[in-house]
Amino acid sequence: MTAREVSVTFDDLPVVSVTRGDVASHRAITTRLLAAVRSRGVPAVGFVNEGKLVQGGVADPGRVDLLRQWLAAGFELGNHTFAHLDLHATTVDRFENDVVRGEPVTRGLLGARGLPLRYFRHPYLRTGAQLPIKRRVEAFLAGRGYTIAPVTVYTEDYLFAAAYDRAELRGDRETARRVSEAYVPYVASQFEYFEELSRRLLGYEVRQILLLHANSINAERFGEMAAMLEGRGYRFVTLERALEDPAYASPDEYAGPEGISWLQRWALARGLGDEVLEGEPDPPRFVATWSGAGADGRWLRVWTRVRAGLRAVRGWMPRPRAHHSRR
Repeated sequence: MTAREVSVTFDDLPVVSVTRGDVASHRAITTRLLAAVRSRGVPAVGFVNEGKLVQGGVADPGRVDLLRQWLAAGFELGNHTFAHLDLHATTVDRFENDVVRGEPVTRGLLGARGLPLRYFRHPYLRTGAQLPIKRRVEAFLAGRGYTIAPVTVYTEDYLFAAAYDRAELRGDRETARRVSEAYVPYVASQFEYFEELSRRLLGYEVRQILLLHANSINAERFGEMAAMLEGRGYRFVTLERALEDPAYASPDEYAGPEGISWLQRWALARGLGDEVLEGEPDPPRFVATWSGAGADGRWLRVWTRVRAGLRAVRGWMPRPRAHHSRR
């Protein structure tokens, strides 16, 4: 049996967190994440939002050093725009300007090592709601030497990270544990879904490209996730190797509102219908709620801030009560 292959990519470098914004926290997350990725022998590409580097109008050296950690660990960097603009919610001119603004630091760091800046990923995987806009942006990116980095398997890891970070901020270790332990099984279910879609669409399993984020939940659980993927028969390959799969030579004709997998894009182009956008596994309901997402999570966002403020001001924190999922 031919081994399955997967390329691992991370968005929103140097770090994305709903509660942790200081350099020291970001360094701790980065150090732990990179150690986990390296320990499994995983080649990776990290996509940078250079706006995250800026403090007081200039690039903060401590935040730039986080990108140097990625390069020192042997990984590659790509462009994810400066400010993570949504192409579907801004003008093409503004989006293209944001691409250019997202280059200088990353290009300079790569150039110092004799490497080119060659990969680009659209924020939210939104590549153009109308085909003329999509084609214009594609031509612009090609003109700047970019290869667009597609995605076949994506996860809602940001919900897990938000729930985990908010639990940590509250001192709620039980919820943090539950969220953390639910993460890898959820990722496994996503792979099952997209593997089946690939077989149905292509007749074989494409070299998968996995989208993760540079966040706390991946720093916490990447090693376990990698072991799970190896147990499913995957070996880790570079993005360049993954893109050699003939499927990626297929034109991406999708122009619509959703940021979706390339497998789903190809399926829609082949007339499989909107059912290919349905049936994906959802994160456990308690994760979505404790992440602060939606109406159910609004009270939690307020209460988290209140409790964190009380702890910071008075050193007080009530013992958390366990929250049980209805799912």
